[in-house]
Amino acid sequence: MYSNKYNLFLSAWNKYLSVIRILLKKSALEEQVLLINHIDLERVTGIRKSGFKFTVNYINGRPDALFSGNDLVQTFISVLQTDEIISDHLYKYNYTFTFTTKYQLYIKNNGSNRKAEELPLLAEEEIITG
Repeated sequence: MYSNKYNLFLSAWNKYLSVIRILLKKSALEEQVLLINHIDLERVTGIRKSGFKFTVNYINGRPDALFSGNDLVQTFISVLQTDEIISDHLYKYNYTFTFTTKYQLYIKNNGSNRKAEELPLLAEEEIITG
């Protein structure tokens, strides 16, 4: 069962979902930065200048680490993975998301994931040879 804090973080990240989607696409050209309104996250914890920070690397469509006990990161990952467009990008490309103590979310595209690129080719080959 999720805590009330988890649900509030979920709501806060959902607020930025459409902007994250756009910046994810733009990150193919250069690293992108999203300024998060500190009040959105401070309201959840009741702490000013809470010093939140994290880095999540997505490799092959999955985060490279477990973040148990950290509702802020877990909700961020959950929001990304439930969005179909973002999930598709995370599967095709490797990304690094870095959230700083200044409430900035950096989105960096680390290049394509070869396996994801090869899958459509295999499907086409099967259709031609099938």
